[in-house]
Amino acid sequence: MNRKIKVAFIYNKSSKFLSGKHYDNTYYHFFMKALQRNEKIIASNFPTDDIFDASILKDKFDIILLWQNFEFEMPKKILGIQELDIPVISKSNDPKDVKKGLKKNKEWKIDYYFNIFPESYFHELYPSNFKYKNVIMGLEPALYQNVKPFCDRIKNKILNTGNVGNFRILSRIRDKICNPKFTNLYGYYLRTISNQLPYVDYTSTLQHEYVNDKYPLLLQKYQTSIAASSDAPTPKYWEIPAAGCLTFMEITDFNRGKEILEFEDGESAIFINKNNYKEKFEEYLSDPDNKKWEKIAKKGREYVLKNCNNDKGVESLIEIMEELT
Repeated sequence: MNRKIKVAFIYNKSSKFLSGKHYDNTYYHFFMKALQRNEKIIASNFPTDDIFDASILKDKFDIILLWQNFEFEMPKKILGIQELDIPVISKSNDPKDVKKGLKKNKEWKIDYYFNIFPESYFHELYPSNFKYKNVIMGLEPALYQNVKPFCDRIKNKILNTGNVGNFRILSRIRDKICNPKFTNLYGYYLRTISNQLPYVDYTSTLQHEYVNDKYPLLLQKYQTSIAASSDAPTPKYWEIPAAGCLTFMEITDFNRGKEILEFEDGESAIFINKNNYKEKFEEYLSDPDNKKWEKIAKKGREYVLKNCNNDKGVESLIEIMEELT
Protein backbone atom coordinates (compact mmCIF):
# COMPACT_ATOMS: atom_id res chain seq x y z
CA MET A 1 0.00 0.00 0.00
CA ASN A 2 1.27 3.47 -0.87
CA ARG A 3 2.18 5.73 2.02
CA LYS A 4 -0.44 8.33 2.86
CA ILE A 5 0.39 11.95 2.09
CA LYS A 6 0.69 14.05 5.22
CA VAL A 7 -0.97 17.43 4.75
CA ALA A 8 -0.73 20.49 7.00
CA PHE A 9 -3.78 22.70 6.43
CA ILE A 10 -3.20 26.29 7.56
CA TYR A 11 -5.91 28.88 8.21
CA ASN A 12 -6.73 31.53 10.82
CA LYS A 13 -8.65 30.18 13.79
CA SER A 14 -11.17 33.04 13.45
CA SER A 15 -12.20 31.94 9.95
CA LYS A 16 -15.95 32.22 9.44
CA PHE A 17 -16.00 30.26 6.19
CA LEU A 18 -14.40 27.26 7.89
CA SER A 19 -16.43 27.42 11.10
CA GLY A 20 -19.47 25.46 9.91
CA LYS A 21 -21.65 28.31 11.17
CA HIS A 22 -21.29 30.75 8.26
CA TYR A 23 -24.21 31.51 5.95
CA ASP A 24 -22.23 29.69 3.23
CA ASN A 25 -20.74 26.30 4.13
CA THR A 26 -19.32 25.58 0.67
CA TYR A 27 -15.70 25.55 1.79
CA TYR A 28 -16.36 24.15 5.25
CA HIS A 29 -17.61 20.85 3.87
CA PHE A 30 -14.71 20.59 1.42
CA PHE A 31 -11.82 21.40 3.76
CA MET A 32 -13.18 20.25 7.10
CA LYS A 33 -15.05 17.13 6.06
CA ALA A 34 -14.15 15.76 2.62
CA LEU A 35 -10.43 16.43 3.05
CA GLN A 36 -10.47 14.55 6.37
CA ARG A 37 -12.28 11.49 5.09
CA ASN A 38 -10.06 10.75 2.08
CA GLU A 39 -7.99 7.64 2.74
CA LYS A 40 -5.03 8.71 0.59
CA ILE A 41 -4.03 11.54 2.89
CA ILE A 42 -3.69 12.43 6.55
CA ALA A 43 -4.87 16.04 6.87
CA SER A 44 -3.92 17.90 10.05
CA ASN A 45 -5.55 21.25 10.74
CA PHE A 46 -3.49 24.20 11.96
CA PRO A 47 -5.88 26.98 13.06
CA THR A 48 -3.50 29.88 13.71
CA ASP A 49 -3.24 33.31 15.26
CA ASP A 50 -2.03 36.24 13.15
CA ILE A 51 1.53 34.88 13.23
CA PHE A 52 2.32 31.22 12.57
CA ASP A 53 5.74 29.62 12.93
CA ALA A 54 5.88 27.02 10.15
CA SER A 55 9.16 25.59 11.37
CA ILE A 56 7.15 23.16 13.54
CA LEU A 57 6.14 21.39 10.32
CA LYS A 58 9.70 20.43 9.34
CA ASP A 59 10.20 16.71 8.62
CA LYS A 60 6.59 15.98 9.64
CA PHE A 61 4.56 16.81 6.52
CA ASP A 62 4.68 16.25 2.77
CA ILE A 63 2.42 19.14 1.73
CA ILE A 64 1.44 22.52 3.14
CA LEU A 65 -2.09 23.50 2.13
CA LEU A 66 -3.19 27.13 2.49
CA TRP A 67 -6.83 28.15 2.77
CA GLN A 68 -6.09 31.38 0.86
CA ASN A 69 -3.16 33.09 -0.85
CA PHE A 70 -3.57 36.36 1.03
CA GLU A 71 -4.34 37.54 4.56
CA PHE A 72 -8.11 37.04 4.55
CA GLU A 73 -8.80 34.39 7.22
CA MET A 74 -5.11 33.50 7.12
CA PRO A 75 -2.21 34.38 9.42
CA LYS A 76 -0.73 37.74 8.48
CA LYS A 77 2.74 36.24 8.67
CA ILE A 78 3.95 32.67 8.18
CA LEU A 79 7.43 32.48 9.66
CA GLY A 80 10.02 29.96 8.50
CA ILE A 81 8.11 28.75 5.45
CA GLN A 82 10.94 29.83 3.16
CA GLU A 83 13.35 27.47 4.91
CA LEU A 84 11.09 24.42 4.57
CA ASP A 85 11.56 21.91 1.79
CA ILE A 86 7.81 21.24 1.66
CA PRO A 87 5.68 22.05 -1.42
CA VAL A 88 2.97 24.66 -0.82
CA ILE A 89 -0.49 24.50 -2.42
CA SER A 90 -3.01 27.30 -2.02
CA LYS A 91 -6.59 28.02 -2.94
CA SER A 92 -6.47 31.17 -5.04
CA ASN A 93 -8.43 34.15 -3.82
CA ASP A 94 -11.40 35.79 -5.50
CA PRO A 95 -10.49 37.63 -8.72
CA LYS A 96 -11.05 41.05 -7.15
CA ASP A 97 -8.22 40.33 -4.67
CA VAL A 98 -5.55 39.28 -7.18
CA LYS A 99 -3.15 42.10 -6.28
CA LYS A 100 -3.20 41.04 -2.64
CA GLY A 101 -2.56 37.44 -3.63
CA LEU A 102 0.38 38.31 -5.87
CA LYS A 103 2.11 39.98 -2.93
CA LYS A 104 2.09 36.74 -0.97
CA ASN A 105 3.14 34.36 -3.76
CA LYS A 106 6.88 34.61 -3.16
CA GLU A 107 6.64 35.31 0.57
CA TRP A 108 4.69 32.11 1.19
CA LYS A 109 6.59 30.11 -1.45
CA ILE A 110 3.44 28.92 -3.23
CA ASP A 111 4.08 26.17 -5.78
CA TYR A 112 0.57 25.45 -7.03
CA TYR A 113 -2.88 27.07 -7.01
CA PHE A 114 -6.39 25.66 -7.29
CA ASN A 115 -9.97 26.92 -7.30
CA ILE A 116 -13.30 26.44 -9.07
CA PHE A 117 -12.46 28.85 -11.89
CA PRO A 118 -11.48 27.74 -15.41
CA GLU A 119 -7.71 27.69 -15.92
CA SER A 120 -7.91 30.24 -18.74
CA TYR A 121 -9.65 32.67 -16.37
CA PHE A 122 -7.00 32.18 -13.67
CA HIS A 123 -4.23 32.93 -16.14
CA GLU A 124 -5.93 36.10 -17.29
CA LEU A 125 -5.35 37.32 -13.74
CA TYR A 126 -2.10 35.61 -12.71
CA PRO A 127 1.22 35.11 -14.57
CA SER A 128 1.23 32.29 -17.11
CA ASN A 129 4.02 30.44 -15.28
CA PHE A 130 1.89 30.00 -12.13
CA LYS A 131 0.70 26.40 -11.87
CA TYR A 132 -3.06 26.04 -11.48
CA LYS A 133 -5.73 23.35 -11.47
CA ASN A 134 -9.50 23.65 -11.61
CA VAL A 135 -11.03 21.83 -8.63
CA ILE A 136 -14.82 21.66 -8.34
CA MET A 137 -15.78 21.90 -4.67
CA GLY A 138 -18.68 22.73 -2.42
CA LEU A 139 -21.24 20.02 -3.16
CA GLU A 140 -21.75 17.81 -0.11
CA PRO A 141 -23.91 14.90 -1.35
CA ALA A 142 -25.38 14.16 2.09
CA LEU A 143 -27.27 17.46 1.93
CA TYR A 144 -28.94 16.54 -1.35
CA GLN A 145 -30.38 13.11 -0.61
CA ASN A 146 -34.12 12.35 -0.73
CA VAL A 147 -35.05 15.60 -2.46
CA LYS A 148 -38.67 16.69 -2.87
CA PRO A 149 -40.37 15.21 -5.97
CA PHE A 150 -40.26 17.51 -9.00
CA CYS A 151 -44.02 17.40 -9.50
CA ASP A 152 -44.70 18.64 -5.94
CA ARG A 153 -42.79 21.90 -6.34
CA ILE A 154 -43.72 25.44 -7.35
CA LYS A 155 -43.98 25.42 -11.13
CA ASN A 156 -45.26 28.87 -12.15
CA LYS A 157 -42.28 30.77 -10.75
CA ILE A 158 -38.53 30.58 -11.35
CA LEU A 159 -36.19 30.91 -8.37
CA ASN A 160 -33.25 33.32 -8.44
CA THR A 161 -30.82 33.55 -5.50
CA GLY A 162 -27.60 35.22 -4.43
CA ASN A 163 -25.84 38.53 -5.00
CA VAL A 164 -27.11 40.84 -7.71
CA GLY A 165 -26.00 44.17 -9.12
CA ASN A 166 -27.46 47.63 -8.74
CA PHE A 167 -28.67 49.75 -11.66
CA ARG A 168 -28.89 52.98 -9.66
CA ILE A 169 -26.84 55.77 -11.25
CA LEU A 170 -24.75 56.55 -8.17
CA SER A 171 -23.96 52.86 -7.68
CA ARG A 172 -22.86 52.47 -11.30
CA ILE A 173 -20.65 55.57 -11.10
CA ARG A 174 -19.02 54.23 -7.94
CA ASP A 175 -18.47 50.83 -9.54
CA LYS A 176 -16.90 52.39 -12.62
CA ILE A 177 -14.47 54.38 -10.52
CA CYS A 178 -13.56 51.68 -8.01
CA ASN A 179 -13.30 48.26 -9.64
CA PRO A 180 -15.54 47.92 -12.70
CA LYS A 181 -14.44 44.38 -13.69
CA PHE A 182 -15.34 42.85 -10.34
CA THR A 183 -18.67 44.44 -9.39
CA ASN A 184 -21.87 42.48 -8.79
CA LEU A 185 -23.44 44.10 -11.83
CA TYR A 186 -20.55 42.99 -14.02
CA GLY A 187 -20.30 39.47 -12.62
CA TYR A 188 -24.02 38.83 -12.12
CA TYR A 189 -25.55 40.88 -14.93
CA LEU A 190 -27.90 38.17 -16.22
CA ARG A 191 -28.91 37.23 -12.67
CA THR A 192 -29.66 40.91 -12.05
CA ILE A 193 -31.80 41.56 -15.12
CA SER A 194 -33.74 38.33 -14.55
CA ASN A 195 -35.14 39.90 -11.38
CA GLN A 196 -37.06 42.42 -13.48
CA LEU A 197 -39.36 39.66 -14.72
CA PRO A 198 -42.67 39.18 -12.83
CA TYR A 199 -42.39 35.40 -12.72
CA VAL A 200 -38.93 35.34 -11.11
CA ASP A 201 -38.86 34.89 -7.31
CA TYR A 202 -35.70 36.41 -5.87
CA THR A 203 -34.13 35.42 -2.57
CA SER A 204 -31.10 37.46 -1.51
CA THR A 205 -27.92 36.09 0.00
CA LEU A 206 -28.79 36.78 3.63
CA GLN A 207 -32.32 38.01 4.25
CA HIS A 208 -33.91 34.60 4.68
CA GLU A 209 -33.76 31.45 6.78
CA TYR A 210 -32.10 29.24 4.18
CA VAL A 211 -28.50 29.83 5.19
CA ASN A 212 -25.75 27.49 6.38
CA ASP A 213 -26.80 23.97 5.31
CA LYS A 214 -30.42 24.90 4.53
CA TYR A 215 -29.93 26.19 0.98
CA PRO A 216 -30.97 22.84 -0.58
CA LEU A 217 -34.33 23.19 1.22
CA LEU A 218 -34.99 26.49 -0.53
CA LEU A 219 -34.07 25.04 -3.92
CA GLN A 220 -36.42 22.08 -3.42
CA LYS A 221 -39.40 24.39 -3.16
CA TYR A 222 -39.11 25.16 -6.89
CA GLN A 223 -39.03 23.13 -10.08
CA THR A 224 -36.64 25.61 -11.68
CA SER A 225 -33.83 27.95 -10.67
CA ILE A 226 -31.27 30.23 -12.31
CA ALA A 227 -27.49 29.70 -12.24
CA ALA A 228 -26.07 32.84 -13.81
CA SER A 229 -22.53 34.12 -13.36
CA SER A 230 -21.23 36.20 -16.22
CA ASP A 231 -17.46 35.92 -15.66
CA ALA A 232 -17.07 32.29 -14.48
CA PRO A 233 -19.26 29.51 -13.02
CA THR A 234 -19.96 29.49 -9.27
CA PRO A 235 -21.09 26.68 -6.91
CA LYS A 236 -24.72 27.38 -7.83
CA TYR A 237 -23.98 25.60 -11.11
CA TRP A 238 -23.76 22.29 -9.26
CA GLU A 239 -25.84 23.03 -6.17
CA ILE A 240 -29.04 23.86 -8.09
CA PRO A 241 -29.16 20.71 -10.24
CA ALA A 242 -28.15 18.61 -7.23
CA ALA A 243 -31.37 19.72 -5.53
CA GLY A 244 -33.36 18.30 -8.46
CA CYS A 245 -34.13 21.64 -10.11
CA LEU A 246 -34.36 22.27 -13.82
CA THR A 247 -31.41 24.66 -14.10
CA PHE A 248 -31.42 27.70 -16.34
CA MET A 249 -27.66 27.99 -16.71
CA GLU A 250 -25.65 30.85 -18.14
CA ILE A 251 -23.09 29.17 -20.39
CA THR A 252 -21.21 31.45 -22.77
CA ASP A 253 -17.83 31.76 -24.42
CA PHE A 254 -17.14 34.64 -22.04
CA ASN A 255 -17.74 32.76 -18.79
CA ARG A 256 -16.08 29.57 -20.13
CA GLY A 257 -18.52 27.24 -18.43
CA LYS A 258 -17.84 24.50 -20.96
CA GLU A 259 -14.17 24.39 -19.93
CA ILE A 260 -14.99 22.86 -16.55
CA LEU A 261 -18.53 21.47 -16.85
CA GLU A 262 -20.07 18.91 -19.20
CA PHE A 263 -23.73 19.85 -19.12
CA GLU A 264 -25.61 19.47 -22.40
CA ASP A 265 -28.11 22.08 -23.46
CA GLY A 266 -31.61 20.63 -23.47
CA GLU A 267 -30.35 17.37 -21.97
CA SER A 268 -29.05 18.14 -18.46
CA ALA A 269 -29.63 21.92 -18.24
CA ILE A 270 -31.13 24.80 -20.23
CA PHE A 271 -28.41 27.16 -21.45
CA ILE A 272 -29.23 30.85 -21.31
CA ASN A 273 -27.54 34.13 -22.17
CA LYS A 274 -28.53 37.79 -22.16
CA ASN A 275 -30.11 37.45 -25.62
CA ASN A 276 -32.32 34.40 -25.11
CA TYR A 277 -33.10 34.15 -21.38
CA LYS A 278 -36.67 35.47 -21.64
CA GLU A 279 -37.44 33.11 -24.50
CA LYS A 280 -36.08 30.12 -22.55
CA PHE A 281 -37.98 31.04 -19.38
CA GLU A 282 -41.24 31.51 -21.25
CA GLU A 283 -40.86 28.24 -23.13
CA TYR A 284 -40.86 26.44 -19.78
CA LEU A 285 -43.65 28.54 -18.25
CA SER A 286 -45.93 27.99 -21.24
CA ASP A 287 -45.85 24.23 -20.62
CA PRO A 288 -44.53 23.51 -17.09
CA ASP A 289 -46.18 20.07 -16.93
CA ASN A 290 -44.23 18.78 -19.91
CA LYS A 291 -42.35 15.68 -18.75
CA LYS A 292 -39.20 16.74 -20.59
CA TRP A 293 -38.38 19.31 -17.90
CA GLU A 294 -38.24 16.68 -15.18
CA LYS A 295 -36.05 14.46 -17.38
CA ILE A 296 -33.58 17.31 -17.91
CA ALA A 297 -33.55 18.07 -14.18
CA LYS A 298 -32.92 14.40 -13.38
CA LYS A 299 -29.98 14.15 -15.77
CA GLY A 300 -28.47 17.34 -14.36
CA ARG A 301 -28.79 16.00 -10.83
CA GLU A 302 -27.18 12.69 -11.77
CA TYR A 303 -24.29 14.47 -13.48
CA VAL A 304 -23.35 16.77 -10.59
CA LEU A 305 -23.77 14.18 -7.83
CA LYS A 306 -21.39 11.91 -9.70
CA ASN A 307 -18.88 14.44 -11.02
CA CYS A 308 -19.04 17.62 -8.93
CA ASN A 309 -19.14 16.34 -5.35
CA ASN A 310 -16.58 17.23 -2.67
CA ASP A 311 -14.94 13.81 -2.63
CA LYS A 312 -14.30 14.06 -6.37
CA GLY A 313 -12.86 17.52 -5.76
CA VAL A 314 -10.49 16.23 -3.10
CA GLU A 315 -9.29 13.58 -5.55
CA SER A 316 -8.44 16.37 -8.00
CA LEU A 317 -6.55 18.19 -5.27
CA ILE A 318 -4.64 15.02 -4.40
CA GLU A 319 -3.46 14.82 -8.02
CA ILE A 320 -1.59 18.07 -7.40
CA MET A 321 -0.13 16.69 -4.17
CA GLU A 322 1.06 13.54 -5.93
CA GLU A 323 2.66 15.59 -8.68
CA LEU A 324 4.57 17.71 -6.17
CA THR A 325 5.71 14.81 -3.97
